[in-house]
Amino acid sequence: MIASLAPASMQWPTLGEILRVLTFSAGFNSAVVVVGALLLGAAAGTIGTFTLLRKRALMSDALAHSTLPGVAIGFLIAAAIGALEYKLPILLGGAAVTGVLGVLTVQAIAATGRLKIDAAIGATLSVFFGVGVVLLSYIQSIDVGGQGGINAFIFGQTAAMLTGDAIALGAAAVLSAILVALLFKEFRLICFDQEFAMAQGWPVVRIDLAMMTIVVIVTVIGLQAVGLILVVALIIIPPATARLWTDRLWRMACLSAFFGAISGYFGASMSALLTDTPAGAVIVLTAGGIYLVSLFLAPSRGVIAGVVRRIMLRRSIARQHTLRALFEVVESGEPQQRHATISDLLRRRAWRQAQLNRSLRSLRRSGLLELSHSRIKLTDEGYASAQRVTRNHRLWEEYLVTFADIAPSHVDHAADLVEHVLDADLVKQLEVQLQREGRLPIPSVHPIGSADGGAR
Repeated sequence: MIASLAPASMQWPTLGEILRVLTFSAGFNSAVVVVGALLLGAAAGTIGTFTLLRKRALMSDALAHSTLPGVAIGFLIAAAIGALEYKLPILLGGAAVTGVLGVLTVQAIAATGRLKIDAAIGATLSVFFGVGVVLLSYIQSIDVGGQGGINAFIFGQTAAMLTGDAIALGAAAVLSAILVALLFKEFRLICFDQEFAMAQGWPVVRIDLAMMTIVVIVTVIGLQAVGLILVVALIIIPPATARLWTDRLWRMACLSAFFGAISGYFGASMSALLTDTPAGAVIVLTAGGIYLVSLFLAPSRGVIAGVVRRIMLRRSIARQHTLRALFEVVESGEPQQRHATISDLLRRRAWRQAQLNRSLRSLRRSGLLELSHSRIKLTDEGYASAQRVTRNHRLWEEYLVTFADIAPSHVDHAADLVEHVLDADLVKQLEVQLQREGRLPIPSVHPIGSADGGAR
């Protein structure tokens, strides 16, 4: 049933054909297309890193849509001067001019304060794209040769890429890498702290202009490959994917270029293997597939990693609650006694039996307590850990009562939410603040079996 839905002309490639395309051995034209798409992805991913961090992703969308009127006007100019055989440079030049004009229009509208930046972008790209569609309709109505390929600028025509186009993409990739390397410090500064950059006298507007200039170059060069609608995806998706894998800027830039390159490489290769498949769309779908995989598998920001961290955090919190409950049972008993029963713990907190048993088994595996039927004994290491957890809890309780003016009867739950993230530095700061207020040593709820009477 599924096979019958496939077009009759589609033939699935063999392993040999796949290897020939992936190793650039399937012919010169195929190699040119794959290399060109690879270079375009690398260039878009490199500058896209800073565009994304600068929150200029929608600006790239406005830029891409604003190029359509320039393409149409460029064609009309080429037809008027009789230079249709050299129309591609004129078309790209017109696209660059109207693209820049669209960006300046967005900035001018936003500068008036009457519209927010998102509204300014939406209005600008819609108007410019509408003008472009009207001009394309006019071009199709006049009797002028050389109209073929104009509509391809909307959705791209990667398969028609020539050697010169691949060289131009390579030049754009190299130029983008050089400019990003030279302006890396400046781009990083305005991406993360624009106010500091302005206060230090950095030319923020000119740095922004340099960034958008690189975006214009990559966008215009990539129009013929993936089209003005899809080229913005190569500027946004690879850096968004890279952001899932790292928190370091230089690594993000490198990963973004890598993801953009392999998106172009595999996307163009699949398009070459599957006939009548639009390469631009396949390239973007490949980039989207890489993002989807990264969304689940990335070690720092991935969904699976996040679920694992939450599970581990809940287990850690349960362990700490168990240790604190054990310590409170122990300190309310005879001095030096470190015994408690499961019944004692069940009376002290609203435990679920399965949850309590799981925490006790985990603590026993860690060597923090010993279990003998229903009797529990803290080891030396377990006693020290339980004492530390309890002290952190009471430190935060005292801080909330003293400085946040929270009633003592309501402070226990608030402390439960914070005590698990108190690191050593924060504990020291709490001690200093409470020492100044004369709130140390910490008063205990129950008599503590220690020499100084405090939970220190």
